[in-house]
Amino acid sequence: MNEPPAGGSRKGPPPIVFLLLGIGALWLLFTQLPKLLGSRPNLPAIPAGVSLPGVGGTGSGDGIAIGLGNLAQRFPRESAVPAGTTISIDGSTSMVLINEALKTSFLTTYPGTVVNTAATGSDNGLQALLGGSVNLAASSRPLTAAEQSQGLEAVTVARDRIAIVVGTSNPFRRSLSRSQLQQIFRGEIRNWSTFGGPDRPIRVLNRPSVSGTHKAFRELVLGGADFGKSPNITSLDRDATTPLLRLLGSDGISYATYAQVADQQTVRVVAVDGSLPDAESYPFQRPLFYVFRKPINPAVKAFLGFALSADGQSRIKAGTKGP
Repeated sequence: MNEPPAGGSRKGPPPIVFLLLGIGALWLLFTQLPKLLGSRPNLPAIPAGVSLPGVGGTGSGDGIAIGLGNLAQRFPRESAVPAGTTISIDGSTSMVLINEALKTSFLTTYPGTVVNTAATGSDNGLQALLGGSVNLAASSRPLTAAEQSQGLEAVTVARDRIAIVVGTSNPFRRSLSRSQLQQIFRGEIRNWSTFGGPDRPIRVLNRPSVSGTHKAFRELVLGGADFGKSPNITSLDRDATTPLLRLLGSDGISYATYAQVADQQTVRVVAVDGSLPDAESYPFQRPLFYVFRKPINPAVKAFLGFALSADGQSRIKAGTKGP
């Protein structure tokens, strides 16, 4: 192999050529390539303060979140709905006010339609949907993998806050921490005097296991752990908020969706870590869902289109907002 003569240099372009080529490549990349590929389509602007509802298999918000444009495209608001169209809803007691607010407005918007509502708990509503006795379930918990495999799909329509409540005659008027609540509902702290209250037992009123609020409370407050088996903890047979609140008296404690207790005169909401449910920093928040069975029928699609429209979201907000 021939070596270059001593003191000589290898043949090839001088370094300035490579520098100029690099500069030219960068110029093409940043100025000409976008013109060749076409400009990006404009995405719809998201108004300040608007939360994007998520649509996914679990409805948990952990999957693919879709924007307002795609959401409106999938569930468009119908300009007209045929008279006689019937929507039947059962499920979460936490969504009673949402159901009723949407029902009233839907019937006004689309005369001659029918909306039937019931509230027997999230699990019961989902079973009714699978059994065909309703065509829409209201759920305050995400779907399980088993429910998804049976063709159910959840659509997030609102957010809710779980409030801790005591009776107005209860002399305890301080804030509780998340840790203290965990100890109360696990049955580890059983007397109000532990928190500076009167020397009397804490009577814990728990919702039945069919309740979506029961399941959400376990996840949000207890970190997925079970409620305690202490004698001072009573699980109700029926998931109904009004009877539960009447049982609180001067020594009971329980939980409910904030919209159902915010304007009650017989109960008082307990602050958690110094925050009440109407504060942005309040820790116990969750999504609320409507669930349908695939393939979706036109009546359900029309109702979801209305629920996810600007008017429907305004009705939902009014139905979940405290005074």
